[in-house]
Amino acid sequence: MPRKRFPVPEPKTGLQHFLKKIGLGKENYYFWKQIGKALLCTYAVFGAAWVYNETSPLGWWTLVPMPKEQKELAHLYERRMYPYPGDEEAMQEFIARGGMIGTTIGPKGMVESDKDDSDYKKDLKDKKFEQEAQKLWLRMRNEVVAELQEKGFDVE
Repeated sequence: MPRKRFPVPEPKTGLQHFLKKIGLGKENYYFWKQIGKALLCTYAVFGAAWVYNETSPLGWWTLVPMPKEQKELAHLYERRMYPYPGDEEAMQEFIARGGMIGTTIGPKGMVESDKDDSDYKKDLKDKKFEQEAQKLWLRMRNEVVAELQEKGFDVE
């Protein structure tokens, strides 16, 4: 019985053969499609994390907690709605509510101080210093009282 001969494949061009050899042939389409989907999902997750990050363009919308000092000073940066200059009634109401930042008379007749950022920092530093001094004083006092009580003195 004579053997059937298989058709001899036509030689491919050098580029097609090379691409198939390195995994970029037609039969590898599904694999690269999956890789593309994985990369797309990964970049989407990293993009979402970047938006929530503190370096995002939405600097006012981050997940970084606000320090206590910043919360206490937040009222200085609140948005104020200014009335139209020609509306006398609205201007009187605006002045009665407190007027502009930096005016000398506040809404309740109290004199507001025109302090800048460095003054607030200095006040906070002074307050912290006072607290630390108070803690140190109480600790030293308690140690002296404990020593005197150990020696038999009645200290209240």
